[in-house]
Parts: sequence; C-alpha cells; structure tokens
Amino acid sequence: MPGGLAAQTVSTVAAPAVYTVEPGDTVSSIAQRFGISTASVLALNGLSWKSTIFPGQVLVLTTAPVKTTGTPAPTTSGGRYSIVKGDTLSAIAARFGVSTQSILDANGLTWTSIVYPGQTIVIPGRVPAAVPPPAPVVGLAADAPLDPPASTTPIAGAAAAEASAPPSVAATVATMAIAERPVLPVEPRRSAPAPSAPSGGSGARPPSGGTITPLTAEMREHATTIIQVGRQLGVPEYGIVIALATAMQESSLRNLSWGDRDSVGLFQQRPSSGWGTAADLQVPSHAARLFYEGRTGYTRGLLDIPGWQNMTLTRAAQAVQISAYPDYYAKWEASAWAWYFELT
Repeated sequence: MPGGLAAQTVSTVAAPAVYTVEPGDTVSSIAQRFGISTASVLALNGLSWKSTIFPGQVLVLTTAPVKTTGTPAPTTSGGRYSIVKGDTLSAIAARFGVSTQSILDANGLTWTSIVYPGQTIVIPGRVPAAVPPPAPVVGLAADAPLDPPASTTPIAGAAAAEASAPPSVAATVATMAIAERPVLPVEPRRSAPAPSAPSGGSGARPPSGGTITPLTAEMREHATTIIQVGRQLGVPEYGIVIALATAMQESSLRNLSWGDRDSVGLFQQRPSSGWGTAADLQVPSHAARLFYEGRTGYTRGLLDIPGWQNMTLTRAAQAVQISAYPDYYAKWEASAWAWYFELT
C-alpha cells in the first residue's frame, strides 16, 4: 500500500525440548529462533546473563519430555545414572525428560554443586535416550556471537588478541584505550572432581561447590609452570592454588604481551610498579617466581605477606596484586584447587 509500512513476519519453529549449540549461536538468537524468551532459556539451564555457552553444549528449551525412538539406554540399578565426561545436569535432565531441579532435589545438590565423571546420581523415574555427550569446546558469553575456534585457545571476544599474536597486533592493542581493549573470556560452565581438603591454615580448604573451568593446552602449560615453580620454592599447596587463581583472573592463564596500562604476562605485572622489565615479565617461570617471592626492594610476593596462610584466597591474592577489583579472585578458587589436583 503506498505510503504504508510493509508488515514483516518473523518466522519461528516450535521449540524442541533440547537444542545443541552451534558455532555462531547466542542464547538470545536461539530464543528468537524458537519464539521463546531469552530469560526462560537462561532459567531452564541455570544460566545468568553473563554465563557461557559452547558449540556442542545441549540446552533445555522446554519442560516437555524428550521424545525418543528405539530402545532407550537403561539406567543403572535403582534408577541411577553414572555421569560421563561431557555431561551436564541440564542435559541429563533433558535426556530423561525431567526437570533439572528435580535431579538437584533428588540428589541433595544445588545449582553450584560439583559433579564429575563416574559419579552416580538418582534419576526420578525416567530412562535416557542414547544421546552422545557434547564435545567440550570453549566459547564466549551468552550473548556474544560464537565463531568456530581455530584452536583450543580461549576466544576473548570478536577482536581477540592472543599472547602468540604477531607483534603488530599486540602493539595495536597496547595503544588502544582501556575501555576499547578486548575483554578476557568469562567463566565457562564445567564440572570436575571436588578435591579433598588438604592440611594447612584455616584459609587452606577447597570450597565445597562451584563450577570448574576446563584447561586448554595453553592454560595447562602455564598452570604446570606455576605449580612447578611453587614446588621448587617449597610453597605450600594453598599458596600454589592462590597463584593459579590469580593468574586465571589476571590473564586467563595466558602469557599476554599487553594489558591494563603497562601490565603484561601471566600475572599482569607492571614494569612501572617495579616488577621488572616487560620482557622478563613475559617469561612464565620468572613471573611465577615473582608472584611468590616478589622483587627485593621493589615489590612484595605472596611469601612476604604476614599470615597469608590463614587469609582467604582473594585477600591473599589482593595483598600481592593490589588490584582495582580485589574480590574477583575468589570466583576461581574451586577451579584452582581442581587444576592443582589434576596436575599433581
């Protein structure tokens, strides 16, 4: 009609009970595709607006039971299910056609509880379909577009800049305004074995719950270096865990050649604050040693902090790092303990 606005019809299809995330998906785009609200998808999967989704991850989209064909795979005796690598509670719930909350209630779990391969959980009266577990691929935040990763290195936004990037890229990032620099990846959702409590001060106890971030090859290499240096110096395991959590918060366990102002390396140590030269701070073993011992006459290391063994992880890390965000280290404590026990 002349002068009128053409009506635009948004095509949607009926939402399946579960959906496997594909490269390029975001929570909001998935919700729009199936004509449901983003908030409902987040709620059904126990996600927040800042949560991470991964290619291959299975999301629950409705509370309807999952339709299966053929002979379903039986549970173990007594209606139990043994968790395998790649499982999530929401995906298990979808396979059995029950709600995630009912599984949590039946097993005395909460949304922050840790589950791990080999653990047996009670399924409230259902039998799962034979669905292979999703492949663990690291992605981005819920509403950041996902591109197929070229390697196992975490993606840090659409303009990701890796420590291994050509010097020209690192130089470009270093000249950018802080607010415009690429952000580091947010915490992926992954479960892993809960470590046993070690001996030590009142602060040296693994948390009873929390999600665990999986280690990529690059992260594993740097975590191993931090552990080895700590052991060479005789640092107690709690001190090594503090170092792992600190490096994860500061650099996502990547040896960055850029950062806030002149910060570089695993621990984002600043030459202008007396930590040393930028080149030295990008040697992972040297950066780890500085975190533990400090630089005499210039900076304090963890072992220089009186009573650090009895401090909370975030307080001990902050005493060394003097960060603008002193409470952010705590969210990596569960992961740091898991990494320590995995690599030792």
